[in-house]
Amino acid sequence: MLLDTLSFVVDFHRDDTVLDFLEVRRILEPAATALAARRMSAEDVAGLQAVLDSLGDTSDVEALVANDLEFHRLIAVGSGNTVLCSLLEGLSGPTTRARIWRGVTQEGAVTRTREQHQAIVDAITAGQADLARSWATVHVAGVEEWLRRAL
Repeated sequence: MLLDTLSFVVDFHRDDTVLDFLEVRRILEPAATALAARRMSAEDVAGLQAVLDSLGDTSDVEALVANDLEFHRLIAVGSGNTVLCSLLEGLSGPTTRARIWRGVTQEGAVTRTREQHQAIVDAITAGQADLARSWATVHVAGVEEWLRRAL
């Protein structure tokens, strides 16, 4: 994991497109989250909550990143839009190392991620599309802003 993080820093200084990927995620993920709030069944929302709950109280960065990837994948699927889901899946890979780096270097990243994910689930559960969109924007923009400051 540490080698992946160091590799990311070296790669980033050569090619900063990860910020471009995060910028696109910041545009698309809130839209997917709003659609998910309108379209996910109660069973799908329960599955999303179960993924979040499976993280538990761990501060393990690898577990956090794996959980984060699955959480966002389920929301994209829950949007009901296969094209949007495919686009978001394509954006996920290029930002994985940034997520790991954040988890390793930013104090409170695990707690903050868990809290923001819960706020997203709560908004989806309540069918509040605008609130779900807002929380998703805050969540992805926070990662993007952290990376801009860190570099």
